[in-house]
Amino acid sequence: MTVTVYHNPSCGTSRSVLELVRNAGIEPEVVLYLKNPPSRKQLEEIARQDPQGARDLLRTKEKLCAELGLDKADVTDAQILNAIAEHPALLNRPVVVTPKGARACRPADTVLALLP
Repeated sequence: MTVTVYHNPSCGTSRSVLELVRNAGIEPEVVLYLKNPPSRKQLEEIARQDPQGARDLLRTKEKLCAELGLDKADVTDAQILNAIAEHPALLNRPVVVTPKGARACRPADTVLALLP
């Protein structure tokens, strides 16, 4: 099973999710998304696999989210994905992608539904 974790090592939740994946016996592909951000196309694919869509991928606690007006209800998925592609800090960490789908895993135990 291929598991990808879009990870920020300075985030406690992100570290917890990585530990849960490894405790399940899976060594995931770890993407340090602040250094190697996903492309706009990759973000679109992740959002397509996430039952909650693009909005789930948006880190609403990030100050930039409000500054860009992304916290408004009428913001489109395309606007959200464009903003995340341009500003990787807006990615709601950690995002995990498996054959079962994709999710922003907050709280950390959300990842368990994506694992075998």
